[in-house]
Amino acid sequence: MEFRHLRYFLVLAEELHFGRAARRLAISQPPLSLNIQQLEASVGARLFDRDSRGVRLTAAGRAFRESATALLAQAEAARVLAREIEAGAVGRLRVGFVGSMLYRGLPQTLREFQAAYPGIHVALTELNSQEQIDALLHDELDAAFIHTGRVPDTLQATLVHSEPFVCCLPADHPLAALAELPLTSLRGEPFVLFSRKASPDYYSRIFDMCAAQGFFPQIRHEVRHWLSVVSLVSQGMGVAVVPAALERSGMAGAAFRPLADAAVRSEVYCAWKTAPDHPARDHFVAMVAGKPAQRKRSHQEKATGPGTDGL
Repeated sequence: MEFRHLRYFLVLAEELHFGRAARRLAISQPPLSLNIQQLEASVGARLFDRDSRGVRLTAAGRAFRESATALLAQAEAARVLAREIEAGAVGRLRVGFVGSMLYRGLPQTLREFQAAYPGIHVALTELNSQEQIDALLHDELDAAFIHTGRVPDTLQATLVHSEPFVCCLPADHPLAALAELPLTSLRGEPFVLFSRKASPDYYSRIFDMCAAQGFFPQIRHEVRHWLSVVSLVSQGMGVAVVPAALERSGMAGAAFRPLADAAVRSEVYCAWKTAPDHPARDHFVAMVAGKPAQRKRSHQEKATGPGTDGL
């Protein structure tokens, strides 16, 4: 039994006339008769009565008509779905993100993406950079926003956001009265920082920034989330060096000041797995990157690129 047989059957079931049915199908009458015979042989039942009075559906034919209509409808739905998936218009997209992306335009990007592709269901998961890389490698995420451009060879990464680091202080701290701070002004201050285990690259980056200015930060508290850093600072538990986007967190009790001598920037990359094919993911990457995501980072770029791996 072929879908062609079902289409021919349904047209004949509507017309109940071989000549008219053949004209609708744009074929001659003998092929139509042959296909109906093949269908009846495949089903194992007579679907039409044919005599001098015309063509009529049998009881088996009437029952078969309902099933044939449903089968063709399902086939058409499957065809449309396949074409929409191929075009990236429907499907499921699993996106990982570091917490700072909530203040770096991720909500707005998701709204724009959903408006452009309403048939794609986006599921978000907050993880640190290394956890997202592992999830990409194990096909548990389709795209990820991470703080490092150093990724395994099976992944691609493109820079989507870059901004300066700033100082986060308790609002009543004497240094908060300054419009801009030298990093050396934080010498001797208790620091709030990500734990070395959760974010080794970010931890090292802050140490390197301070070491370049001739001192090492005195780590008082280690946490795993950006908002935890800002929250502890707002409660007078120390100072921190954070991406400028965190100022938009609106945390009461925290003050943010530019760093006068910090050339290092906080960067976010969008990463994804090279295979398998995923049109919806490709549309998403193109939107966040502002261009088609086709270029793979070279080994040299991976070796020399910044690696502020954090939460």
